Amino acid sequence: MDLAYVCEWEKRPKSDHCPSIPLVCAWSCRNLIAFTTDLRNEEERDLTHMVHIIDTEHPWDVHSVNSGHVEAITCLEWDQSGSRLLSADADGHIKCWSMTDHLANSWENTVGSMVEGDPVVALSWLHNGVKLALHVEKSGASNFGEKFSRVKFSPSLTLFGGKPMEGWIAVTISGLVTVSLLKPNGQVLTSTESLCRLRCRVALADVAFTGGGNIVVATSDGSSASPVQFYKVCVSVVNEKCKIDTEILPSLFMRCTTDPARKDKYPAITHLKFLARDMSEQVLLCASNQNNSIVECWSLRKEGLPVNNIFQQISPVVGDKQPMILKWRILSATNDLDRVSAVALPKLPISLTNTDLKVANDTKFFPGLGLALAFHDGSVHIVHRLSLQMMAVFHGSSSQRPVDEQTIKRQRTTGPLVHFKAMQLSWTSLALAGIDSHGKLSMLRISPSMGHVLDMNTSLRHLLFLLEYCMVTGYDWWDILLHVQPNMVQNLVEKLHEEYTRQSAALQQVLATRIVAMKASLCKLSSSTIARVCDYHAKLFLIAISCTLKSLLRPHFLNTPDKSPGDRLTEICSKITDIDIDKVMINLKTEEFVLEMNTLQSLQQLIQWVGDFVLYLLASLPNQGSPVRPGHSFLRDGASLGMFRELMVVIRIWGLLKPSCLPVYTATSDTQDSMSLLFRLLTKLWLCCREENHITEPDDTLIDECCLLPSQLLIPNIDWLPINDGIISKLQNKQLVRLQFGKAPGLIGHTVSSQFDAFVRAPGQPKIDHLRRLHLGAYPTEECKSCTRCGCVTMLKSPNKVTAVKQWEQRWVKNCLCGGLWRRMPLSYS
Repeated sequence: MDLAYVCEWEKRPKSDHCPSIPLVCAWSCRNLIAFTTDLRNEEERDLTHMVHIIDTEHPWDVHSVNSGHVEAITCLEWDQSGSRLLSADADGHIKCWSMTDHLANSWENTVGSMVEGDPVVALSWLHNGVKLALHVEKSGASNFGEKFSRVKFSPSLTLFGGKPMEGWIAVTISGLVTVSLLKPNGQVLTSTESLCRLRCRVALADVAFTGGGNIVVATSDGSSASPVQFYKVCVSVVNEKCKIDTEILPSLFMRCTTDPARKDKYPAITHLKFLARDMSEQVLLCASNQNNSIVECWSLRKEGLPVNNIFQQISPVVGDKQPMILKWRILSATNDLDRVSAVALPKLPISLTNTDLKVANDTKFFPGLGLALAFHDGSVHIVHRLSLQMMAVFHGSSSQRPVDEQTIKRQRTTGPLVHFKAMQLSWTSLALAGIDSHGKLSMLRISPSMGHVLDMNTSLRHLLFLLEYCMVTGYDWWDILLHVQPNMVQNLVEKLHEEYTRQSAALQQVLATRIVAMKASLCKLSSSTIARVCDYHAKLFLIAISCTLKSLLRPHFLNTPDKSPGDRLTEICSKITDIDIDKVMINLKTEEFVLEMNTLQSLQQLIQWVGDFVLYLLASLPNQGSPVRPGHSFLRDGASLGMFRELMVVIRIWGLLKPSCLPVYTATSDTQDSMSLLFRLLTKLWLCCREENHITEPDDTLIDECCLLPSQLLIPNIDWLPINDGIISKLQNKQLVRLQFGKAPGLIGHTVSSQFDAFVRAPGQPKIDHLRRLHLGAYPTEECKSCTRCGCVTMLKSPNKVTAVKQWEQRWVKNCLCGGLWRRMPLSYS
């Protein structure tokens, strides 16, 4: 493990951010991190309880929210989509925060619930019934269905038709369990019940879910001499009211309290966690004294109940009739450790076929198998989540062991050591975020080999396997990019494409845009592939335009055959290889292409981009030997050239209806039919690479004709996406980057960005809306938003009310075309 970056607050003399007590943080599947601090005012009398939300790619761009909680925030929980956040406090108030206009730096409190005056000690969203298991031992399989399988898992509560009902469950310090359900109409149904008849203090609690739709709550009063209690909670809706039923499950005493040698050594239970939200059979416990801790892992198992011989003679037990009981058994325990300050559990739902602790050599160091323990001396250990064996270790600056007696004396007098008070593992367990006792955020990189020396192929296979997992689930893959070195990029991109092409046609169609976005983010990390980033983003744009324009086509008669006009367009354009655009056009039913004039005119900017890009590609064909030039990969991409060819045919037909919607070209001759010329050259180029396995070089005649294009038409400047200002490209040299909240880092060089200078607009030049293809001027007056991943910029509000434009904008209202989240930009962006 090593530090990737550290982000801290600016030091202020009077008003200061200080860690809240208790300090909590949460990491979403979209790689947003939420954590708490208290803002002390000048008089230092009142504390404002703040929630801070950062994107891991732009940690300095923190969005701070005054939570409105009167007491300290005790819990933070993201939902399964990573777009909503729950916060609960020591006064029993629970608030649900959601994004405003789908912006990662704009949040609002929409709904909530409360148990007045009763501090919340555990909080969780109800399970939605979706569970995907990772089969690490099958990481070499060709089919995604073998690597990732859908597990049969019931939601905590279902609506009519089996749809899962949304809501949350919380446990309070007085032993109450409260459930809040979000109805489709926006109302909240809340019910509160006691966990058991004899209520007692609950110092620690955690929530997990069973495959049958039940909820399991684990509680402890904080004393290791007391049992750890478990309860089954069933939630239902009866007569429009939420009903809660509870049942006591088998409890356990920690092993250290039953060992005579350690009976009174660890008086307090300080951490109580289920190993996973959907694994209620395994629990992790930590007991501590002032200086040391011990960690135990327990498992709930079914065991046969022994029957006395007398009863055996009366009624012999045969086969499955033997009575069974549930019993907690200890799986593993550590020796005496330094005092544990925080625990972080993995979120990867790993499924191992062999149930014992031994797994194959190449998978036993897989990152998702480890959990993190932070200690008061500043160190962090990654241990196996079942055997608790050491897998990796990180020594903080203050945890380096002193070498002489003088150093020991000095260390004791310098005050408390800096250590993590809250930690969270990323969703692939390749990164660890820790908030220390000074309110500073540290991002740790966890090696895919977990600190063990594995060959390059095994490490690459781990990264590839996790990239595929993110591709299938839709989770953000930023934390995987932390480990990709420039020499790995080409290999990963090729292997990712190879695995993708092995999947079924239907699955390929679902994942088509996600793999392009993944390739783009990988190619940013190497100077030899940086130019391909532009190509991949242009391809995402092309796919979106193609889908949108073809979806506007309507069959002339309602009782048409099974194929849509868009499908027939693709089929006819692939069959008819004629280079004359009009001969291709007459094979289509032009009545299916009839649209309103307003609609056609509103699409002109997108149509113009298609025309400009085709012209740019053909004009760059003579320079095809230069792979550093954006657009190079399109010259060998038969599928993309085929899409351009289809769109040229559609545009030609629409031009007959409304000539003003056609792309505008600046030609040297008034009689020049620019679209026919470009279609002819485009078709010749497409014929060279239409079959992926039989790509031929363009002939000299085609290259000569493309050489003449600059003398016939004015070649447009293509507005490529700017180099993103994120942190990932600055972390590859494995040197620690120090950052400050609220202050963007200096332009410390990413060496490959200089290659893009010719393609990026200089400061002071007009800016462009990358998705609407509208010019915004040198100093835009409209509010804009930018993508947290690719840097794409677009206006926040739509300037057009035409239905077709709204349909286009709906494609990226929640996320950018690359899948990244949006963040609001200041008006004076440069």
